[in-house]
Formats: sequence, C-alpha cells, structure tokens
Amino acid sequence: MEEEDSKLDLAQRTFQFALAVRLCMSGREWPRTQWRDVDQILRSSGSVAAKYVEADNAVSKPDFFYRIRLAKKECVETRLWLRLLGATSQGEIKEVLRALNRESEELIRIFAAILRKAP
Repeated sequence: MEEEDSKLDLAQRTFQFALAVRLCMSGREWPRTQWRDVDQILRSSGSVAAKYVEADNAVSKPDFFYRIRLAKKECVETRLWLRLLGATSQGEIKEVLRALNRESEELIRIFAAILRKAP
C-alpha cells in the first residue's frame, strides 16, 4: 500500500505543480518579451504531469523508466523557463516564480532518484 500511496502522491504533486504554474501565469499582464517564456512554461509544466501519468501506466519497466526520463527532461526545461521569467520579472511575482522553481528542483531530484533504480 505504501508504494501505491507514493505513486498517487507523485501523480497529485505533478498535477498540483502544473496547476500552480497555470494559476501563476493567468490573470497577469506579461510584457511582450515574456510571452514566449510563459507559453513554454505552460507547455512543459503540463508535460511533467502528463509524462508521469504515462509512466504510471507504462507497459513495462523499460517503458516506465523511459517516461520518467521524459518527465525529468520536461521538468528541467520548465525550471529553465521559470528562471528566465524570474530574471526578467519584478515585484511580488518573483517570489512566486522562485517557489515554483524550488518545486521543479524537488521534482527533478525525485525523478533522478527513481532513475537511479533503472536497470
């Protein structure tokens, strides 16, 4: 039961990460120079959750680890876009972006730990 709980927790955590990114990005006036970053963050953060869901439904262990690698890759990309957006933002949004960046780093570490068990 403990392993199943951790899977559900990570599925929920990746979902909450993608949702938090969307809530952060919506309702704000982003300068033209940041539009691409916002678009990329939305895409890659959603992909983190989607790739984890795919991994959770993998047809084999190699397929599982492949999809975890993809989730990690998308999370690394999300972290880059968050850093760029944070570096070009001012005010209170910077702290929100830092918090999202910290969560992306934690997810990357979790995925890396899973991948250390790969054959």
